[in-house]
Amino acid sequence: MPYNKDITMQRLATLFVTAVLIYKPAFCGAADFAATVANKNSPPGKAPEGMVWIRGGEFSMGASTNGHGTDEMPMASNDAGPIHRVRVDGFWMDATAVTNEQFEKFVKATGYITIAERTPTKEEFPTAPAENLVAGSVVFAPPDHEVPLNNHYQWWNYVKGANWHHPLGPQSDLKGKEKYPVVQIACPDAEAYAKWAGKRLPTEAEFEFAARGGLTGKTYVWGDEFRPGGKWMANTWQGKFPVKDGSEDGFAGIAPVKSFPANGYGLYDMAGNIWEWCSDWYRPDYYKTLAEKDGIAKNPHGPDSPLDPAEPNEKKRVHRGGSFLCNDQYCSRYIVGTRGKGEINTGTNHLGFRCVKSPERSEKRTSQAE
Repeated sequence: MPYNKDITMQRLATLFVTAVLIYKPAFCGAADFAATVANKNSPPGKAPEGMVWIRGGEFSMGASTNGHGTDEMPMASNDAGPIHRVRVDGFWMDATAVTNEQFEKFVKATGYITIAERTPTKEEFPTAPAENLVAGSVVFAPPDHEVPLNNHYQWWNYVKGANWHHPLGPQSDLKGKEKYPVVQIACPDAEAYAKWAGKRLPTEAEFEFAARGGLTGKTYVWGDEFRPGGKWMANTWQGKFPVKDGSEDGFAGIAPVKSFPANGYGLYDMAGNIWEWCSDWYRPDYYKTLAEKDGIAKNPHGPDSPLDPAEPNEKKRVHRGGSFLCNDQYCSRYIVGTRGKGEINTGTNHLGFRCVKSPERSEKRTSQAE
């Protein structure tokens, strides 16, 4: 497909998750973190299928930078501070990201058409030639040689016909990948699925509380060592980025859900594999705003409006968790507490979601009384 700046720029907007040069090392040391204090409530009734009860509680949220942590790693930006105290109520959370087979059931039941499957309109892209208005999405395309890490267009392409059931383009399919996380999902697609399932997207605070699994101030969702005892704990990139993933962890690209150990709350792939949508609008200064209020932020839902100074006209929501592309050369956002961002109508082949569900009010009253 011929390059068109209007379409490509918007569709690639989400890639600013990883498309910024590394400026400073980041640390995630426990010195900045007060202890996580979980609520004592019991699960409110029987768990919905595939979901785990997260008690909620009070914790220190964010990732410290230039501190004295146990593991120094590079980060693309320092938007995950300052560390601040947050309290979240209990909620149910999907144990895994939504899979291809789960999303297929939703599509068959509703006839839903994802944004990547819809043809862009002249109203959306008034300066685009008609031949460039084709349905598609953004796909990772590694170069065959080393490149400077200052231009993400060198390893991302807008591909005609790429969508959730053809995640790499028309030549790809989902045969044998029923248990893989669904990708090429824009935020409205995730919201539509969640509504159909009687659920919702997690807030950023809920995602981080759940990802930490009851631990306090650790670098990763499993602790402070990247490979404890030499064991791979998440699907990340090995080898020279972005040329070739060495697949030392067993996977080149996305892995099926549950391929790596669960965290302390029984949740899988809360770091690595795919980025996941949260419901919060993205602003790099939001944590600073919360911290300046002092006290404890209770069930924060993000700022009232989005702002990414790098692209002030794009509406972006938060991504969490990092993906199989994250690595210690360029993007180390498998570090718990770090943040991503994405334009709401853009999907990629490393972006999906999972859902949460608040307990019914009657259940909530019962659990609080116990």
